[in-house]
Amino acid sequence: MKTYERSFKEKAVKLSYKCGKRQLASFARKLGIAPGYLYSWRQDFKTYGSGSFCGRGHPKLTPEQAVISNLEKKIKNSKIALEILKRGTKYVSQGKAMTKQFIENNKSEFSIAKMLAVLEVSETTYYRRKKQEITDTESRVILIKQAITSVYYEFKRRYGCTKITKELQERGFKIKNSSVKKYMRMLGLRRKIKRKYIITTDSRHNHYVVPNILNKEFTASEFGKVWASDITYIQTIKGFMYLTVVIDLFDRKIVGWNLSSKMSTQETTLPAWQMAVKNRKINKELIFHSDRGVQYANKAFTEVLDSHNCVRRSMSRKGNHGDNAVCESFFTSFKSELLVGNKLLTRKKMKEEVQEYIENWYNKKRRHSFLGYKTIEEFDKIHFISHQ
Repeated sequence: MKTYERSFKEKAVKLSYKCGKRQLASFARKLGIAPGYLYSWRQDFKTYGSGSFCGRGHPKLTPEQAVISNLEKKIKNSKIALEILKRGTKYVSQGKAMTKQFIENNKSEFSIAKMLAVLEVSETTYYRRKKQEITDTESRVILIKQAITSVYYEFKRRYGCTKITKELQERGFKIKNSSVKKYMRMLGLRRKIKRKYIITTDSRHNHYVVPNILNKEFTASEFGKVWASDITYIQTIKGFMYLTVVIDLFDRKIVGWNLSSKMSTQETTLPAWQMAVKNRKINKELIFHSDRGVQYANKAFTEVLDSHNCVRRSMSRKGNHGDNAVCESFFTSFKSELLVGNKLLTRKKMKEEVQEYIENWYNKKRRHSFLGYKTIEEFDKIHFISHQ
């Protein structure tokens, strides 16, 4: 069966309009086509206009339908372009190698031509790049970026460039802080932002207070020599909870802590103290430092401390929060790393999160600038080895 080009059909129909109806058959034969074909083509053109003669597999559309179809195609193309931009822009900012890698990884979903056009990458450059081998330097940069991203998310976006650098160095990478900072900026990775928080304990009371014998000396020569303690609030779905911590200033470990729904001494300082003395032995004489809050100054807590003949009490000066800076620093890190940007939790879930943070993250995995960017476990291991 003979086939005819679309342009031939359209031209034949337009010329046929110059003939009378009785002359159509004769005109068709002059063109070398069967009259039935011409009648059919005229009917199609009358109904679909420029949308006629699309060929097999293509629907016939009226002019109105053609306009709608064209708009739908443009919308679809715009959505595809937007998705490519969303996914690919960050790779373009990282250089040609990463851009090529993005295109290779997504060519099963988007056409290469479309990605090149949207990302404004030269087709010549892309195919020339594809034929070339990636240099050793480019391979190393790709590996480093992947490692930085891995550490960033492994530690739940809590690390900035300095601690990520130390972590990478511990894992065998020879890299400077300035390089990590540059790559983090290229990758759009930023640590969680710290916020300042209000003080929870109430020092307006008539209980006995003691002088500040610690006097901002936030170091200790060995374990169990100086402990600092404080209380902060945590908001949950059903009101506030209160976290009490006891920190050993030698290695900054949280040796005791308690999370409660009330502010009484029996639910804050006492259980935290009891955990601390259970977890870590007091060496000869212990300085226990806190603020002047009623939970530390009242008779119940004072008697417990006094029952240990080796404990000397120390309290911050009134209104001077810097006197207990180690605890303040911990609470700032705790809230920025665990709470900022997260949804409010139930009390039960909050207890689970706090325990996970203190016992598995802060006391074991977190790198501390005070310890030379070692973890507490690494620092303690070195200390014990040096004293064997």
